[in-house]
Amino acid sequence: MRILVTGGAGFIGSHLVDHLVRNGDDVTALDNLSTGRYPNIRHLLNNPKFRFVEGSVLDLDVVQSEVEGTDAVYHLAAAVGVQLIVDRPLQSMITNIKGTENVLEAAEKHRVKILIASTSEIYGKSNDGPFKEEDDRLLGSPRKLRWSYSTSKAVDEILAFVYYKELGLPTVVVRLFNTIGPRQVGQYGMVVPRFISQALRGVDLTVYGDGEQSRSFTSVYDVVKALHLLMTTPGAEGEVFNVAGHSEINIRDLAQLVIERTGSSSRIVFVPFAEVYGEGFEEMSRRAADTTKLEAAINFSCDTTLVDTLDTMIEFVRESAPK
Repeated sequence: MRILVTGGAGFIGSHLVDHLVRNGDDVTALDNLSTGRYPNIRHLLNNPKFRFVEGSVLDLDVVQSEVEGTDAVYHLAAAVGVQLIVDRPLQSMITNIKGTENVLEAAEKHRVKILIASTSEIYGKSNDGPFKEEDDRLLGSPRKLRWSYSTSKAVDEILAFVYYKELGLPTVVVRLFNTIGPRQVGQYGMVVPRFISQALRGVDLTVYGDGEQSRSFTSVYDVVKALHLLMTTPGAEGEVFNVAGHSEINIRDLAQLVIERTGSSSRIVFVPFAEVYGEGFEEMSRRAADTTKLEAAINFSCDTTLVDTLDTMIEFVRESAPK
């Protein structure tokens, strides 16, 4: 197949590109390298099955040009990470909403199937869970910048559903839960690569809040397999799926586990959220997914253990360090 991956030089996008190229597909990665990284796709540049285009999903002409002639689009380009959303909320909203609107418009024009990556942030600050796809959302005030990201991705999901319902465009929406793996960086608020970097440098691991908040961490290798399977499953069209692992752990215990797996002498220190993200920041105490719908649709479960994924990430960081 001829496939376009937007955000294809990003953390998840580059792993998806790797997976699709190995599958024998001809893949184009579109990325403006704002949060994506050239080293993530450098190893593919001489591969005849791969093509890289530096450009933005905000440029409709570029998007139209790249969607034309493809068989499928994986739309992963987005503003990601709590730190980035809080620091640059306007640009994040524009990227997420206008970018998705452009890609959907192009996909509809050329009648190309599209998968749109959404987020577990959709569920907001509810303490319930594990969350099912049809559960209600509970959000804070629109003046809390944290919720701008959740709102923008909800608009993306609504657009995808409307394009499917009204225009007959085959769409699939996935809600990703704390995807982790090699190539992920910590500068945009991602906790696992930040902990690993701190542990390997022997400095304190900074846990935000009391560390009791829990998350379901998911191997990027499981995620890209699930995305590919969903795109090749006709029954997934018009639907939304949680894509998540079952390695739920609180952040304090995660920090301790990283220290153990790295053999570090680092300590754990606790930092108030207000010091990191400003006054009024709201955090969710739990983020766990019900993946029954996903597993029934594709007969696949994201079962790579957290320990295995951490060990892979630690090895990657060590091997990538300057010699």
